[in-house]
Amino acid sequence: MSSEQFLSIENRLFTTVMVLYLAAMVLYFVFFAIKNEKPGKVAGWIMAIGFVLHTAALITRGIGAGRLPLTNQYEFATSFAWGICLCYLVFLWKYKFQALGAFVTPVIFLLIGYAAMQSKEVRELMPALRSNWLGIHVSTAIISYGAFGVSFAVSLMFLLREKMKGHDFWEKHIPEAQKLDIISYRAVSLGFLFLTFVMISGAIWAERAWGSYWSWDPKETWSLITWIIYALYLHLRMSKGWKGKSAAMFAAIGFICVIFTYIGVNTLIPGIHSYA
Repeated sequence: MSSEQFLSIENRLFTTVMVLYLAAMVLYFVFFAIKNEKPGKVAGWIMAIGFVLHTAALITRGIGAGRLPLTNQYEFATSFAWGICLCYLVFLWKYKFQALGAFVTPVIFLLIGYAAMQSKEVRELMPALRSNWLGIHVSTAIISYGAFGVSFAVSLMFLLREKMKGHDFWEKHIPEAQKLDIISYRAVSLGFLFLTFVMISGAIWAERAWGSYWSWDPKETWSLITWIIYALYLHLRMSKGWKGKSAAMFAAIGFICVIFTYIGVNTLIPGIHSYA
């Protein structure tokens, strides 16, 4: 098969995945609206199928492009959505509460919708991207952002939980505040670990590409700001026993910084990372 055929297949898979994620999001909203378990269970299976097809789309894109599909806005946006879906399915499997999907799927759908608006053209890699560090740096960013996305969703659940009390359905499907707090903390810890790898691998890569470990590029600066926010969250958590509403709000703000680091910086502030 030619590269054009692989890219055509990837385009069809991407469209299918987008429809599946939309269907799952709608079903999760129905699950919330009518307070019935069946739509939530179906949505969970649809998300799993969407994730498998999403993985196939990324692999097909990589084959068609002849490189890792992680080098432009479209590729990273769809990979970002894939990372959140992966982390969501892992946390869903571990903690088994479908209500999380109603908070995660809108984020996934917005990201994959953003990806759909970007150019899908395959271009030759610029010299700085022709490095083995590309896969390490960007893949760790995808896992990191995915974990932060789950933490954001769980934090929203925590903040809204009090308004959902008093109904047996919600008492059954939404964990206690303490458990939500722990899940958010674990998601932040996972994301922070991988974000640290992102910073280290990026510094090493920058030194080899441009001769400097750090250049205060806008994306580097905002990545550092994001890292500091989550580091402060973990520090306060471990040293002061910081929990509850304030911690949930802090985790939510951290993810807003993640989104700005990815979309806002690329859109509003030109720099050496403007291609990604």
